[in-house]
Amino acid sequence: MKIYETQGFPNPARIRIALAEKGLLDRAEFIQVNVPEGEHQTDAFRAKNPFAAVPVLELDDGTCISECSAITEYLDHLDSAPTLTGTTAKERAQIAMMQRRAEAGLLDAVATYFHHATPGLGAEIEGYQCAEWGSHQKDAALKGMQYLDGVLAQQPWVAGEAFSVADITTFAGLAFAGFAKIDVPQDCANLLAWQDRMAQRPSVAALG
Repeated sequence: MKIYETQGFPNPARIRIALAEKGLLDRAEFIQVNVPEGEHQTDAFRAKNPFAAVPVLELDDGTCISECSAITEYLDHLDSAPTLTGTTAKERAQIAMMQRRAEAGLLDAVATYFHHATPGLGAEIEGYQCAEWGSHQKDAALKGMQYLDGVLAQQPWVAGEAFSVADITTFAGLAFAGFAKIDVPQDCANLLAWQDRMAQRPSVAALG
């Protein structure tokens, strides 16, 4: 299988972590897409993902799957252990819920701030920007951090007692926040301690 990515970007990092956690890195061929130069907007790439975003998983039969949650779902069903998306109906629902909360309330909020309230990837790539909306989303990201801190005060991992895709998404969101110069509030001690634990996982440390 092929992974089209821009190495160092937050969403491709999510898939690299998932592959490492599943022990599947050696089964993937990584193909770099030069997003800053607009390669993701070409007809060739849009044929793989009409929404012109990385990452994209291309299977050996030519099937292309985009969206991190969908790619992770596919990877999780290649074998049974370790699971990132849960096994029982309750686990799967709780993990899906927390993964979406981490995505919408943190990662997506940081991305909106970056693309609207900062120079982002440059005027040619960004196009329309609304600084007011971007600044509002920075506040949303900070609220998301406070929420996740409260969650982690009650349990060791974002979705409960076990590591899951929700932790991967949260870590990517915090990494993107750091890149965008949005600091985690110092009173979020649980979130900061969790971030330190995450950074020590081999799958994360391998990102460099």
